[in-house]
Amino acid sequence: MTPRHLVVAINPRASFGKNEAAGGQVAQLLREAGHEVVALQEESYLALETSVRRALTADSVLVVVGGDGMVHLGVALAREKSVPLGVIPAGTGNDFARHLGIPLRPIAGGVDHFLSALTRDPVAIDLGVARNSSGEAYPFACVFSAGFDALVNERANRLRFPKGRHRYTLALVIELAKLRPISYTLTMDGVRETGSYLLVAVANSQSFGGGMKVTPEASLVDGALDVFTLDPLSRREFLWIYPRVFKGLHVSDPRVHIRQATSVQVESEGVVAYADGERLDALPMDIAVEPGVLQVYA
Repeated sequence: MTPRHLVVAINPRASFGKNEAAGGQVAQLLREAGHEVVALQEESYLALETSVRRALTADSVLVVVGGDGMVHLGVALAREKSVPLGVIPAGTGNDFARHLGIPLRPIAGGVDHFLSALTRDPVAIDLGVARNSSGEAYPFACVFSAGFDALVNERANRLRFPKGRHRYTLALVIELAKLRPISYTLTMDGVRETGSYLLVAVANSQSFGGGMKVTPEASLVDGALDVFTLDPLSRREFLWIYPRVFKGLHVSDPRVHIRQATSVQVESEGVVAYADGERLDALPMDIAVEPGVLQVYA
């Protein structure tokens, strides 16, 4: 194999710190395979983004080690620098890796998969790009969310206790007690509509939240986004439909709607949007698909 210049971006808090040794293991295995490896790990995403941007050259491959938050960072930098991306899943959700069929564990399995992919041409996939009212762009790989799940993420980020995954669970319970529909205006490919929904998502891939197949037919190569909306439900009805999402069985419910579009505007008062589990900005936001813009070794 021809040696490649690999810039490895490591999330030190992967899987809430349970995989903190993953980055070093990945870098060692890639070096043993004969590649030139620049391994970067910082205390914050912002510092890591700066370091990675400086390290990338026109001949680099960017390799991210972590979950979908690291993928979110990786696709933005790969798009900006026009370099291909590799993903070694070491996070909690790993939805992007799931969609691409990358082994989730062990770490060595993900590395072997990547090294094999390096012997082939990269795959060209679509990206979603959300823009706020100022025009600032937020590329994303998986799902843009601006409904109940975004409210749970926002609540979890405000909680100081407990730590780790349990903080998200507590936030889910709190927001479930306050469950109510939100009024939205959606404009899909120029067609404007207003409605009340519990969940609004604009998906580039199939799942989020660690395997929740919110849009099970979504494709990374079809040049379109899947727009998901969920009509108002009681708490009991919501708790019935919620576990069905993990197998994609919710799509048969008449209160679930999935439509395709290439551009979507999402408007609502007091809602902060998330994508790939990362906080973006308050609505309104405009989302568009960029077909085949990202090269991925998968």
